[in-house]
Amino acid sequence: MAGLVAAVIIIQACTKLQPSAPADDELLDGPVAGLTYEQNRQFLAGDVAFNDEVFTAQSGLGSIFVATSCGSCHAGDGKGHPFTTLTRFGQTDSTGNRFLHLGGPQLQNRSLSGFTPEQIPTGATFSKFTPPANTGLGFLELVSDADILAMADPNDANGDGISGVPNYEYLPSFVTPFSNALPRNGKYIHRFGKKAAAYNLLHQTVNAYNQDIGITSTFSPMDVYSGLNIDPEVSDKTIRDVVFYLQTLKTPVQRNQNDAKVMQGKNIFIQSGCESCHKQTLQTGFSNIAPLSNKTFHPYTDLLLHDMGPGLNDGYTEGSAKTSEWRTPPLWGLGLSPNSQGGQYFLLHDGRAKSIEEAILLHGGEATNSKDKFIQLTAADKAALLKFLESL
Repeated sequence: MAGLVAAVIIIQACTKLQPSAPADDELLDGPVAGLTYEQNRQFLAGDVAFNDEVFTAQSGLGSIFVATSCGSCHAGDGKGHPFTTLTRFGQTDSTGNRFLHLGGPQLQNRSLSGFTPEQIPTGATFSKFTPPANTGLGFLELVSDADILAMADPNDANGDGISGVPNYEYLPSFVTPFSNALPRNGKYIHRFGKKAAAYNLLHQTVNAYNQDIGITSTFSPMDVYSGLNIDPEVSDKTIRDVVFYLQTLKTPVQRNQNDAKVMQGKNIFIQSGCESCHKQTLQTGFSNIAPLSNKTFHPYTDLLLHDMGPGLNDGYTEGSAKTSEWRTPPLWGLGLSPNSQGGQYFLLHDGRAKSIEEAILLHGGEATNSKDKFIQLTAADKAALLKFLESL
């Protein structure tokens, strides 16, 4: 009996010494609530493949590559750092990439011993892309084309200076369009990536394995170094598991949402016109994954392309987007960005903004009016707006 009591005391003492688990609103990773047992198993399998599997030359790492794992660019499923920023090159307009034969669209800037990393070809325009956060992607995937088109205003019919448009592009052979898709001249609305150049999460995942890590699959068998089709280096099951993992990551949880300053900042955000592009509320359609089906969520994006002015024009584009057009990035999880970015912010498409305020001030084009309203705010109202954005 004395031994049992001593054991209980030791266990309790050790428990008190253990650090408490982070609050749910302080984490970006984790599954959406309500998954079945089998779905949780697949989520965990995708989690391991995404975050734990590090490729080597023996396991198929490309002769040239950008990263050796998925998780190395998305620590804790958060935003990337300048050290993990990608470089895309070779397209200046909607006619397509002119440098595919020279390694486009992505620069593989690292290589195995004995191989030479790629360099940007002479005459090619390029842009830097900071890896985005991953959470809530399954919800964004399920926003219907009809809802996206309802937010578009290509001719600025309402006169608010905002004229968002979708990025239409052809589908790769391995992608099946959504049942409620609304194609135009054989092209489909894409929604993922800085330029909205990826159609769905399968498209995004296959491209990332191939272009980022140099890993071939049955979906994309071409080796980025030789240009030849080779045997798959990752299984279809692993690809599907990673896609499911990305689909079922939870949505970020807003912090301090009942704080008076946060609520004041939200009102200022809306009144300043920011919500014209960063739509706070969207709806998913039907999904076979019940926790994702017909849900209302709050990502602060419209998934549309907007002209951000000459200051953010990198001279490079993808699909039908213009070089100055960028997809509205979701703002949910924004306040947690420093957790995966070395303790500070690296915002906008290429990480050039080192604070939320700097990111706002670099807005141009369609966002000029909202930026000007921000500049004219009192110090107290600016602080409230920034506090609201930090709460997301």
